[in-house]
Amino acid sequence: MQLNNTFKTLCLTLLLVAVTAVSSVNAKPNIILIIADDLGLGDVSVYGSEMIRTPHFDRLAREGMLAMDANAIASVCTPSRYGILAGRSYHRYPYNWNGENLFEEGRPTLASVLQENGYATAYFGKVHTGWGERSAERQHRQDIDWNSELPRGILEIGFDTYFGTPFSHNEPPFVFVEDRHVVDLDPSDPLVVVPPTVDRGTWGWGMSHGAERAHKARPVDQIDLIVTERAVDFIKENAGKQPFFINLALVAPHVPITPAPEFKGRTQLGWYGDFVEQFDHCIGRILETLEATGIEGETLVVVTSDNGAIYKRREYDLGHRANLDLLGQKTDAWQGGLQVPFVIRWPGHVPAGTRTDELISLMDLPKTFWAAAGIEAPEGAAEDSLNLLPLLTGATDQSPRTELYLIGITGQALRSGDWIYIPTQGSQGVTTNPAMNWAMQMSEMDVRHSDYDAEGNLKPDAPQAQLYNLRIDRQQTTNVILEHPEVASRLGKRFREVRHSR
Repeated sequence: MQLNNTFKTLCLTLLLVAVTAVSSVNAKPNIILIIADDLGLGDVSVYGSEMIRTPHFDRLAREGMLAMDANAIASVCTPSRYGILAGRSYHRYPYNWNGENLFEEGRPTLASVLQENGYATAYFGKVHTGWGERSAERQHRQDIDWNSELPRGILEIGFDTYFGTPFSHNEPPFVFVEDRHVVDLDPSDPLVVVPPTVDRGTWGWGMSHGAERAHKARPVDQIDLIVTERAVDFIKENAGKQPFFINLALVAPHVPITPAPEFKGRTQLGWYGDFVEQFDHCIGRILETLEATGIEGETLVVVTSDNGAIYKRREYDLGHRANLDLLGQKTDAWQGGLQVPFVIRWPGHVPAGTRTDELISLMDLPKTFWAAAGIEAPEGAAEDSLNLLPLLTGATDQSPRTELYLIGITGQALRSGDWIYIPTQGSQGVTTNPAMNWAMQMSEMDVRHSDYDAEGNLKPDAPQAQLYNLRIDRQQTTNVILEHPEVASRLGKRFREVRHSR
């Protein structure tokens, strides 16, 4: 009798385990996307950084898959983030962006499709995809009335809630926004944005004045810590209730480099290294919360960056290479501006401790996340996005992506398999543009390139266009366009086709 009862108990236990396993496989995962601002491969210890420690990023790599060839679609923030959320190339946007909401009304986004399929959706941190509508008279940020309900923005593209800074943290207004209102705004002390064209004493994108209480509510050295705790609260509130999607867009290590006091002095690199370690701490807070709420096994986590790092003289002189040995930096269409850290963990689905050398684009996240949630992409949605889930789960070792249109701030490039074609000379960004002397120039870097002399000057006989084979020359040291005219012709034609597509 005792044996019979024991056998029944064992059978019931096995049945419950089986049912739980099946329901877990069939359930929609929680999805968390953490995006750094200007984080390079060389800033992450698992990729080879020797001066910065990123134990939480490294843990995700041990427990998931690390990508060795993940690329943003653009080497600066706004077009890159547009690609992530829209799943389409920024060159399709038909206007010159002037601060308006980049997403046309009714266009499906990564978040809106999840929202329509039962997900609670939240955005925390930096938004740099605009507010309000486009108009010929618009004067960027200063035309937004920050003292009343904000115009169409992040909530209108599929997020239930928002808390963060409305542009980069070095750009006005220097306040937090929650949903549609500036946090702690005193109506008797209105916020005024002063553009640099009006006040010549300002820098960059201008300043914001007044609103003393609102400005104090967003201490510059606490931004990431505050928005991360908001994300932590959201996880606790939603754990076990319904699947959720969080876009956590942190400001580190973008300028101004402002780590919190408790992180200062942690690295040999000064505040820059400290700021990156603070970013990694924020990853750790999210992972701790998933464990504490018991939903770690049900949650897909991706950590990446919007583009490559921009070089800073002090850290460069100390030997830190934020983009490792890749050519170029933020703003460039060379690989240093575009290749980014990328790690994914999804227990039971993404094999632990694996790496992929296959081509990945951040623009592929919409269809990849939808596939993980068992959602069929709506017709016409995310037309440039590809589903990478079979690659990331180990079902295949080949990426469906073989081509990628890449955007620098002064020009573009086309990636086709191992080849990269650039139709003009130079980096297509700050590295070879002396007029942009706010960043390090080619002449200041210890790199060698076939088109440039030892002093970093373009050679008189340098070809008018560029071609590189990344399989042979990952560092893009040698422009081989004259040796491969047939490849250059083919990719030049394809480049023009893509550039003119809308």
